[in-house]
Amino acid sequence: MEYQPSEAEQIVAERLFAAFPASDEALKRYVDIVASRGMAWGLMGPREGDRLWQRHIANSLALVDAVPHGLDVADIGSGAGLPGIPLAIVRPDLRVTLIESLQRRSEFLDLAIEELGLGERVEVIRGRAEDVTEQFDIVTCRAVAPLEKLLRWTSPLFAPDGALVALKGASAEEEIRKASKLLKASRLQAEILELKAAPGVEGTRAIRVVAAS
Repeated sequence: MEYQPSEAEQIVAERLFAAFPASDEALKRYVDIVASRGMAWGLMGPREGDRLWQRHIANSLALVDAVPHGLDVADIGSGAGLPGIPLAIVRPDLRVTLIESLQRRSEFLDLAIEELGLGERVEVIRGRAEDVTEQFDIVTCRAVAPLEKLLRWTSPLFAPDGALVALKGASAEEEIRKASKLLKASRLQAEILELKAAPGVEGTRAIRVVAAS
């Protein structure tokens, strides 16, 4: 099924295509997959069909400039592959691991990766973040848990000089405040990033956590 966006959504899509012209067809295919199988399998609520490009794709692609070149990235609680799959589509220099504990969601991710031809750079681990033994340069996530809980799950996944970059939006300051004791005890520091996928597209915010200097 080909996804038919609203006029407002089409404008967002066109601005993303202008920013990532080499990836426009793959992004369209991914949105079609999410709008069809993703909806049918319950990975997206029915109301999300009217805002896939802005709420989900543009939000995920806001991470593009926050991830340095050529790194190993883990997307925890990946769900329908957000933000990991859009990031992998537009950044062929990255190796992305999607970590998802639920069987249906991990099956969806395996199928999407195959259909998008991303299998050489993207893999799925079915399991909880706290059970994964690999380490990564960047750990990212979207709408998974408050920062304090995320740190307990993800800090063991950081490679030396690794970082957490978690999409957060308006809650960023409050989450950093609540996690301040854990950050200090873990010798970590947090900062807020203001991010935008492309000119003319609504931006978002992320929390970046790194080793304290």
